[in-house]
Amino acid sequence: MAATRLFPGVALVTGAAGTGIGAAVAKAFASAGCERIAITDVNETQLLQTRAAIESAHPNTRVLSQAGNITDSNFIDAFMASLRTQFGRVDYAVNCAGVLGDNKRSTETTLEQFDHVNNVNYRGCWLSSRAQLRLMLQQDPLPSHDPDRPVQRGSIVNIASQLGIVGRPTAPSYCGSKAAVIAMTRSDAIDYSADHIRVNCICPGVIETPMTTHSEEIIARLRPAIDIAPMKRMGKASEVADAALFLCSTQASFVQGHAMVVDGGYVIN
Repeated sequence: MAATRLFPGVALVTGAAGTGIGAAVAKAFASAGCERIAITDVNETQLLQTRAAIESAHPNTRVLSQAGNITDSNFIDAFMASLRTQFGRVDYAVNCAGVLGDNKRSTETTLEQFDHVNNVNYRGCWLSSRAQLRLMLQQDPLPSHDPDRPVQRGSIVNIASQLGIVGRPTAPSYCGSKAAVIAMTRSDAIDYSADHIRVNCICPGVIETPMTTHSEEIIARLRPAIDIAPMKRMGKASEVADAALFLCSTQASFVQGHAMVVDGGYVIN
């Protein structure tokens, strides 16, 4: 009998535009044999580039792409309705959409700046995962890749940050938003274990993406974190994607509520 594929179901990735973590995750799912993938991002042009790259490299993969703002609950509902119409279910969801905050202390941060960071990083992640959980609760579990392991009805991976675990100067809004994602992940993991849904998160360190390399100012701001980490380099988006796929798969069948740090050793130094 042929072995069961690791990803026979439907994958969903938010923040999937360009060359960042989300795009790397979506491409990794396709490379791993997942043939139904839904992607979203606020940047429609770059989102379509991700879709084109997947379809070119993997002609048998069906991709649903829909641009929109994950902080808008109406968009989330519309996107999930489109996914359900086209694919019928969602089995693996990786919530990657996020923004950096301004390099300011709390007393220098405006309410608008605070709200922007938390609306995307926390509220948008919560809206996305809530909609994913709702659909997962309505579907039958998929078989495990290993018949000796339990089935899973769905798996969600939220992208948090090493700065949700440790602090950094002049980043209170960002650190707080990512700590909230970790806490939300743990709470949802408790609530949905009985439903055979796993919820975990990844805490990346400094990853080489357009968000971290688009200006000399940003690079200079991040340089101390790079130098502190024992590996003394930026991570690759593909390295975070590998961790996300592991957590989504039934290879991680006993991993629940975990905040996996992928940071070159930053938090242990």
